[in-house]
Amino acid sequence: MSAVAAVAAVGTGIVTGVLTTLATQRQALGSLRARIEHLEETERNQSLANIAQQQRLHLDLLSKAMDDPELAEVLDTYEETVPPGKQRQFLFANALYTNALCYYRIGNITREEFYGFARGILQNPIFREYWYATRPHRATLIDTSDEAELGRMVDGLLRQLEEADSDEWWVIGEPPAAD
Repeated sequence: MSAVAAVAAVGTGIVTGVLTTLATQRQALGSLRARIEHLEETERNQSLANIAQQQRLHLDLLSKAMDDPELAEVLDTYEETVPPGKQRQFLFANALYTNALCYYRIGNITREEFYGFARGILQNPIFREYWYATRPHRATLIDTSDEAELGRMVDGLLRQLEEADSDEWWVIGEPPAAD
């Protein structure tokens, strides 16, 4: 075998080795990428399950407070005295609102659908009264949280509804852009 042939054979062996190594690394990288995607999906599912569990607990606590005026007193953090019957209505309004908020957070409804829910529920004077009574509570939210952003959206919609000259409440306000 000539020296050129020997160098060519060594070169071919090196190239083959490099290509084999690259193929093995590419396969390993693909496996790692798939594992990371699986872990991210598992984490997202766990997060959604945690939100759903928290919502169930919240609704259980509100139900207990609605059924027992003594427990409802614990949740009476309004600036003015709220009679027990009105307190039960406020607790129910809170349950309705937080349920819609939870639906939004877990992706069951879009921001536009949440807006439609808010536009409808704001037609109820008891809900409006609840919304005004809980304004100081919303002021304590972290400004960038979903709850704070949606609360500001509802505040803006309420202003628009109150300023509107039309009885056609279902067309008042501009729904947010799609998610």
